[in-house]
Amino acid sequence: MLWQNSEQIRHALETTFNEILDKRMRGLPIVNAALSVQAIGFSRFNKEWLGVLVTPWFMNLLLLPGPDSTWREQQPGTKIEKRFPYGAFEFTLGSEVQLGTYALCSLFSPMFQFENQTAALAAAQAALQGLLAEVAPRVLSRRDLLRGAIGNGNR
Repeated sequence: MLWQNSEQIRHALETTFNEILDKRMRGLPIVNAALSVQAIGFSRFNKEWLGVLVTPWFMNLLLLPGPDSTWREQQPGTKIEKRFPYGAFEFTLGSEVQLGTYALCSLFSPMFQFENQTAALAAAQAALQGLLAEVAPRVLSRRDLLRGAIGNGNR
């Protein structure tokens, strides 16, 4: 799949993961029925597309490949490391027929700590903004990123 813009990405992700919700996840105990599928903040980062995908069962950072992404032909399950202003994070490659290969980094799973979609979207936005914030190099974790430890000296 060759990604053109954020609207195409949003539509493809939401359509695909709503179908997964209906066909594979419905009735499973890890689904938070108060939440829905939503793709947040997809934009170009280096020659790839970066954003957050919120579903009733997970919240992941998602990378979609650009035309020159070397990982686009690798097998699902392969781990890759990507660098952001906040630091390096490990992504796992996934694949869906409608999307092709994508890379995901788990932020939350399951999603029961979120009372509603508004709370989940606020966390997704904060994680994405934090990931792209310029900070002094240090040892980083997803937990630090999600707690908002950026720039306040907490570890």
